Parts: sequence; structure tokens; C-alpha cells
Amino acid sequence: MNAFERALNAEGLTVSTIHGKGRGLVAAKDFLPGDVIICQEPYASSPSKSSTGSSCDGCFSTTNLRKCSGCRIAWYCGSACQKSEWKLHQLECKALSSLTEDKRKMLTPTIRLMIRLVLRRKLQNDRVIPTTATDNYDLVAALVSHMSDLDEKQIVLYAQMSNLVKVVLPSLEVDLREITQNFSKLSCNAHTICDDELRPLGTGLYPVVSIINHSCIPNSVLVFEGQIALVRAVEPIHKGDEVVISYIDTAATTETRQNSLNHYFFKCSCPRCTKNPLEELKEVAILEGYGCKDQKCFGFLFYKAENKAFTCQVCGHSRDEYDINRIANEVEKLSAKAASSLATGNLSEACLLYKKLEQLEVNLFHPHSVKLLGTRETLLKVFLELNDWRDALTCCQLTIPVYQRLYQSPHPLLGLQYYTCGKLEWLLEQTEDALKSFTKAVEILRITHGTSTPFMKELFSKLDEARAEHCYKLSAKDD
Repeated sequence: MNAFERALNAEGLTVSTIHGKGRGLVAAKDFLPGDVIICQEPYASSPSKSSTGSSCDGCFSTTNLRKCSGCRIAWYCGSACQKSEWKLHQLECKALSSLTEDKRKMLTPTIRLMIRLVLRRKLQNDRVIPTTATDNYDLVAALVSHMSDLDEKQIVLYAQMSNLVKVVLPSLEVDLREITQNFSKLSCNAHTICDDELRPLGTGLYPVVSIINHSCIPNSVLVFEGQIALVRAVEPIHKGDEVVISYIDTAATTETRQNSLNHYFFKCSCPRCTKNPLEELKEVAILEGYGCKDQKCFGFLFYKAENKAFTCQVCGHSRDEYDINRIANEVEKLSAKAASSLATGNLSEACLLYKKLEQLEVNLFHPHSVKLLGTRETLLKVFLELNDWRDALTCCQLTIPVYQRLYQSPHPLLGLQYYTCGKLEWLLEQTEDALKSFTKAVEILRITHGTSTPFMKELFSKLDEARAEHCYKLSAKDD
């Protein structure tokens, strides 16, 4: 047994060859919901530069930032992050400082991620920073690149990006072919680093986490504490079970999910992706199809060509094809107009347009339609921006049943939606409802997020506050 296998074994894990998948991570002991299966710091990472500004290279924070006085490209939130990054950034800073303004503009987050990967490898080779069984370049080298699956255009793009890395690091012996392969590895192995509320902050390469395969019915979830990746069990995992996470948002039909997975060069064959044809048709009809004209009926519609109508499979009511196409055209036009208004920052106009769009979609789609859900999620964000707490709460409450159907519990997105509901109910002094929402949020998020982060401590605090307020109101009633 080599050092890597021994290190995994110590964590209750082993790497096995999974039929039809290649390598995979398998449990060598039992894990309970909420247990951390594995945690890993990134081999290399880079923050995303958002339209609102920059973020710290060390922790991805967006507050109290100061630009590196040397390269004028890296940012840090304080001395602690600057010191933790210094051994690597010292080399990076020297390289970036010598670049022309034109070359600086070409430093995308992905290019910087590769530069940092190359420099980290050099520092480990020179023994400036240590290597361990689970933190070394050999694990990066072992990742599959899928170069043979790429078209010529993509290979040329990666080669051009590799040449730019060579330009930035002229003093290093850079193997352009290897760097090209590594860009391909990043494309299908790197993970988006998110905050506690699953908002993207940057990208990191976690070679051990990358061994974990995908399932649309995962038994574990990937979350982050700062840049540390943690894989937590969301259901009991028994010794011998494969550990699986979801690479994509699973709130979609099988066809949509499979199209999203094309990026990773495999086809998922989990039970959700291989259900019987009738169940598949039903899922498509609900998630992407039209709703019954009786809005109290949650039936799904099938199209009957001989009648040129869509018939509800629950109550039998039919909807005329012409009428449905008319509303669908209105939805398409209004959707484009609303999106354009939102993009220009006209929140008041966007709010009115999305409200109209929502009403049209309520009359057109199934109540659990992903398009209707997307509109309500956008509306929720707009209401929050406008400080319209009451409408935001109504919108949030309407999304909960759809989240419950689309995401297996416990799922972090469902927990976060309950948390949002609770905060809005608390603002509107609906104490009893807030207590229920916070309780449901805690039940889910303590499994997916643990209990020790500042985010979870804030949630526990809000739950305690709501519980105390509710008890006070009950005692006041009794008096």
C-alpha cells in the first residue's frame, strides 16, 4: 500500500475502479449524515474577479482590500492572508510585475490559476513548501485530461493559453504540452469555490476531491469553509459504498442534466437517469411542459396530435394548442424584455415586468415548472434589492414546494431557502412562522454545513432568538 492509499485509509476511504466510471472514492467505514468524509485545501486556486470589484487572493473576502504594491494585480484583506500566500506570491509577483499592460489584460482567473499551479509545483520540487501524501503534483498528474475528446478548436485555445503562461514565467522550463493538458484537466476537474450561501467566489483544483464521481442522486455534498473543500455525507453511507456528489444543478430533466454533463465527457447512469420511459415523459411534462387549465389540479399534460391539444393526465381537461402557443410567445417576448431591464439596473421596471411574466407563466406552465421557478427566484432577488420584504416572502414561500420536489432532502439549497423565508418572516414579525422556518433550515444545514462556521452560529442565534420571542408571546397570552 502506497502513502496515498494509507492516508485515505486513515480517513476511512479507498480508491477503487468503478465499472463504467474509472476511478472512484469508496467508503472503507460507515459514515452518518453530517459526517465529514474528506476535507482538502486546494492545490491551486484563484478568485473570480466580479463586476463589483476584486477579492482577496488568500480567502476571497471582498472587504478591507489592499492591492499588492509590487505587481498591482493581487489583492489581500490583511497581513495574515498576505503572509500565508507570500512564498507563492513572491514568485508570482516578480513575474506579473514585468508584464506589459496588454499582457496584464490577458490574465484571466483561469490563466492565473495555472500560473499558481506551476509555481506551487516548483516550490514543492524545491522543498520550499512541503508535500504530503494528499498534497503533491503527482495527484494532479494522475487526473484525466480528456485531450482525445476535445475538438481541434479547443486544443488550439488551450495551447494559446499555455503560451501565455510561458510568457508570464520565462525563467521556468515550462512544458507547453503538459500545461495544455493541465488546462484541459482544470476544465473537467476544478471546482467552483462558494461561500456558505453557495455564491461563487473563485475556482480551485482539489485533486483528491476530483476523484469523487457524479450522481444525480448524490449521497454527499461538497461545501467550502473559506478555500477548504469539505465533502459531507447527506445520508448513511455504508462500508463499500461509493461516495458520490453532484457536479451540476440537478433541478432539471434527464436530457438537460445529461447535456450539462457533456462538459465532463461522461453520461450519468444513476437511477434517476435510467428510469422507465413513462416516468421520464412525466418528469419532462412537469418540469418543462404546460399546466392544467384548472390551476387547482397539479396534473401533467400530454400532447395528442389528433386533437391538436394537450390533455391533463389527472383530470382529463384539455388545452388548445393554439392558445398555449399564443401565451408561450407572449412569455418569450416578455422574458427578453424583463431580462434586458434587469441587466440595465432598472429594478423598478424589471420588477413590474417580472410580475407580469410570472402571471403569464402561472397560466401556462405546471406549478413545478423550472421556468416558473427561475422567474420567481429572479423576482425574489429583485424584491430583496428593493427592500420589499412582504412580496419577497410570498415569492420565497412559493418556491419551497418546488425545491422540495426537485432536491432530495437534506439539500443545502432547500435549507438556504428555508433560512431566507425565516429571515423575511422575522423582519415582518411573523415569529411563529420564522421559528418553523429557522428550525427546518437548521435540520438541513447542520448536516450539509456542519455547526461550527460563523454562518451556522448566526443561524443558531436567530433560531434561539425566535424561540425566545415565541415563548415570550405565549406566556404573555396566558397572562
